[in-house]
Amino acid sequence: MLLVGNGCLITQDDGSPLIEDGCVAIEDGLIAEVGATADLQRRHPAAQFVNARGRLIMPGLINTHMHLYSTFARGMALKDEAPGNFLQILERVWWRLDKVLTLEDVYLSAMVALIDCIKNGTTTIFDHHSSPGAVTGSLFRIAEAARRTGVRSCLCYEVTDREGAEITDQSIEENRAFLENCKQSEDSLLRGLFGLHASFTLSDKTVARCTRLAAELDAGFHIHIAEAEADVAQCQREYGKRVVQRLHDLGILGSKTIAAHCVHVNDAEIDVLRGSKTNVIHNPESNMANAVGCAPVLEMMHRGVRVGLGTDGYTTDMFESLKVANMLQKHQTGQPGAGWTEAPAMLFSENAAIASDCFGRPVGKLIPGAYADVIVVDYDPPTPLHSANIASHILFGVSGRSVVTTIIGGRIVMEDRKLLEIDEQEVMAKARVSSEKLWKRF
Repeated sequence: MLLVGNGCLITQDDGSPLIEDGCVAIEDGLIAEVGATADLQRRHPAAQFVNARGRLIMPGLINTHMHLYSTFARGMALKDEAPGNFLQILERVWWRLDKVLTLEDVYLSAMVALIDCIKNGTTTIFDHHSSPGAVTGSLFRIAEAARRTGVRSCLCYEVTDREGAEITDQSIEENRAFLENCKQSEDSLLRGLFGLHASFTLSDKTVARCTRLAAELDAGFHIHIAEAEADVAQCQREYGKRVVQRLHDLGILGSKTIAAHCVHVNDAEIDVLRGSKTNVIHNPESNMANAVGCAPVLEMMHRGVRVGLGTDGYTTDMFESLKVANMLQKHQTGQPGAGWTEAPAMLFSENAAIASDCFGRPVGKLIPGAYADVIVVDYDPPTPLHSANIASHILFGVSGRSVVTTIIGGRIVMEDRKLLEIDEQEVMAKARVSSEKLWKRF
């Protein structure tokens, strides 16, 4: 048994949100008990003890929309004129980069990003992958990186028609193979969804193939929806309807589906998202960086849509994403109180619900029976911290690099800022060699 105690325990459980000198007891990868440090130490005197030394003890964070393959874009020079709109960003950056990825690039880029997740306290990710030049086996290489680092991961490969029929076939097959492997495996760290790119790069025929196969595999989808106005315009031009309605008519939406972005959705589409119980993921930093607009997340949440928080590969620091989600709503609405409750709800409540549904037991809460994903955060509150102001302390006092210890499924992967099972310098050195070669192919 492992005890993590002598800290301010933030459970994210409404029934008992904070225990001042709290402790978590971990056994067989799950949380066995939660309580006072002295009580749990007395009951389990032989247990290994991780001393939080008065710091915060929290659930590991969850990122519900990630792109691990984007890692090697960091520092990369463009070869064309700088993009002037979203489609040009895709054409001149991402669709050029993903095309030249090798399987080794896929693995190393995933390793780098997952190491960064650990260091920032992100213990669960939902990744959306693309590597048209290396489709077959790509999800399995990412899974290899996930197992090595220990990060809980739900993976998918994006199906699109933009690269031609052969790549479309390979992409559908990669999703099928990985989803079947997940069903046969007993690995609690890995799950899969059926990946789709976006409405504007998918024909009805291809989507129909995917929905039939996903139904056979009992899988939901992970797709970008109405991220930019161009997606909406193309859908209305080609199909006479808006994106959400088209995808709903094609059978893509539902309680197992992740709809990333949903920036350009109207009232009727919000009703469809709510009625279909589709999970919408807000990616504030990416949307701002790509200048595509601000998703109406406050309206969606107020009308009963489940809205989680992701980064779209922009960062691995969910504390950072929380801050930006909060500030963006204030900026967008001109109301200083906007986003105050909704932003933490996205990160701590909605992401936890999405991950719990996917992984089959509670994730993102420190309660008995939940997966033992725990972080220790170096924060000494300068003002009183109590159950009513937890969100304020986290928002203004904590960043990803405040995390000192990360435990996933009961496995200590980082302690006192030191990765225990990974040679980070070796991984980074290999990544620099691999990325330099990729830049020459870009």
